[in-house]
Parts: sequence; C-alpha cells; structure tokens
Amino acid sequence: MDLLPPPLEGITVVAVEQAVAAPFATRQLADLGARVIKVERIDGGDFARGYDTAARGLASHFVWCNRGKESVALDLKDPRGLDVVRRLVAEADVFVQNLAQGAAARLGLDAATLCAAHPRLVAVDISGYGATGPYADKRAYDMLVQCEAGLVSVTGTPEQPVKAGIPAADIAAAMYAFSGVLAALVRRGTTGRGGPVEVSMLDALAEWMGHPLHHAMHGGTAPARTGLAHAVIAPYDAYATADGGRVLLSVQNDREWRRLAEQVVGRPELGTDPAYATNAARVANRERTDAYVAEALGALGTEEALARLESAGLACARLRDVHEVAEHPQLAARERWREVGTPVGPLRALLPPITLPGGEEARMGDVPALGEHTEALLRAVGMTDDEVAALRRDGVVA
Repeated sequence: MDLLPPPLEGITVVAVEQAVAAPFATRQLADLGARVIKVERIDGGDFARGYDTAARGLASHFVWCNRGKESVALDLKDPRGLDVVRRLVAEADVFVQNLAQGAAARLGLDAATLCAAHPRLVAVDISGYGATGPYADKRAYDMLVQCEAGLVSVTGTPEQPVKAGIPAADIAAAMYAFSGVLAALVRRGTTGRGGPVEVSMLDALAEWMGHPLHHAMHGGTAPARTGLAHAVIAPYDAYATADGGRVLLSVQNDREWRRLAEQVVGRPELGTDPAYATNAARVANRERTDAYVAEALGALGTEEALARLESAGLACARLRDVHEVAEHPQLAARERWREVGTPVGPLRALLPPITLPGGEEARMGDVPALGEHTEALLRAVGMTDDEVAALRRDGVVA
C-alpha cells in the first residue's frame, strides 16, 4: 500500500521570525511537509544564529528550531525588500511573525492587515503579552515571562525559586501557534477563509500554570516548592544510590507503600505502622519516611535499585543528565534519531513527537545558511537578472 503524503504537503509558509517562539512553531509545520520560507535580516539574520557555537560552530537553538526551511535575507526597511515579502505572502497559505510589538504593523505585515488583503491566508501574530493592555509594549524574553506567569514561583526548592531549564514560555507559545495554524487551516478547508491567529507567551504559559492556579485560586494556597519531591505525596523524591547515581521513586497509594516497605526497604512492619501506613501519615512524617527509603536505596547500586523497584511494581526512574538523554536506550530502541544537513555537515536530531503511521516519515530538512535561498526565491517572485543584481549592489538582499 502506498504511504500517505505528509499532511501539510502543498502548504507554503512565510515567516518573519526570530529567536525561538515563531521558529519552533514553523519548524513543526516544516516537519509535517510544509514549505517554510524564513525571512531574515541581512546583517546576521535571525539573532538566534549568534546565541552560541555549541553545535559544531552553529548555534544550538538555531539548529533545533530551523531545519527544513529556506532562508532569504532581506532589508525590510527598504521598500524593495518589503515588496519581496509581500510577493511571497501573496502566494502563501500561512504567514507567521514574532517581531517586537508594533513592528509588523508598521510594515503592514500584521495579521489583520494581511488577512484583509488575502482572505485565504492564515496569519499568525506571536507576541509576549498580547496586542492590548498595559503590558503590550513590554519586552518579553522567555525568563521574564516565566516570572510574570508564576512558573518560577512554583519551581525550585523551598529556599530558592528557579526558572525552568528550557525556554518554557517560548515553547508554549510555539506549540499554541502551531496548533492554531492547523485549526485555522481546517476551518479554511470548510469555509474557504483563513484569518488571523493571535498567541501570546504570557497567555500560553499561564494556561500551563493551570494546576497551581486552580490550587491557589480555589484552595487558598499555592503549591509549595519542593525540589524533586512532591508537595502532597510521600515518598516521592530522588534518592542517592551507592554508585553515585540518583533514582526517583513515586509511591502513589498505600498498597505500593506496603510493597516498598517489604520488598525494598526490608521493613515490612512499616507497611502497617500507623505513623507510615497512610499517605497523610507519611507526609506528616516525611523526614523519617525519606530516611528509611534513602538508607535502603543508598546501599544499592543504581541498576540494582531500579531492578528491585521495578520488581516490586513501583514507579521509578533514573535521574539522567543531558548527555545520558542523548544516549537513552528507549530512544535508541525506537530509532528516534536521524541526521539533518547543516552548513557544517550532518548533525543528530530527534524525530518530531508526532508520528503518523501509514504516512511518510517527517521531513527533517536541512538547516539553512543565511540567505542560502535568496537568489532562487527572488527569481521565483519574478525578478529579472538586472533587478536581482541591483538589490545585491544596494545591500537590500544577502
């Protein structure tokens, strides 16, 4: 049986994008088969290209968020550069931008303006705090939005709040932009009309804060910061093993506690002792509960500790660092790694999480060099040799 084509094959996306939120959203579209044309500045391009040089000389953020795209470098302050974008948009299905608040509107590239001119276009505005309200014009970097959305307040230890170790606000906005595009394309399929899509980083991350928000709004108190422990379950934490590893253990009910006490801790009497027999009692006596578990696991190597916990039917995990995740046996066994082309040669990358059985594998295209596709795209919008040469001579394209 023939494989189904990628679901977004035939869809063209134009993106005036930078950093993470918009590029990660459009990378999802590219992985699903869309053609994504990335519009970059002529003086260095997307500034995420310069975040670091960790990926064999390339920026790790950029490699992660920009595979499968075509790069055109334009000066949008020059009317001729802006005209190229407008020509590209006229033939596109989707437009995405995450410029600073107000910048897209000044260029006539905001969603409302573009959708009025192109009724079938799906146009996405990604912002930090939304287009209205007292925060509309505030700078919105990931860490700042993590703070404003309260994520930092519930992450960390009792003594110290910390930000998430990944750009959670950017990723949240990216994934809502991605799903917003898909929803708008479905609607276009039934109505023939596209329309604007608005996503703000604050709105996205505030939604992800749903549990602590509801806990605080309706219960009166915010969940406590507990590091790797759980605020209302015990034992539920990371415990050191004899060989320097750390094992996470989660006991979800009193039956599991009795198995842990008997088969791992070696103290079956703790399973029925009123001081430990119920979760409420264990939470009240968390320090002593954790001490019993820590002593038992601390006498075992990591592999043996995990084996005993698994044998007892208890939820457990190894605390892995990033290098260990890159070699994770489950990812290897499920063949989740591929190679993508880049200006410095092939680099490992994970298949996207969306798998469509019966269809072609995700299109993990190359990471483009700055302006790699400028010439081809200028000619595709009808420019002559003389016009292209003039744009290059005047520094309008790169």
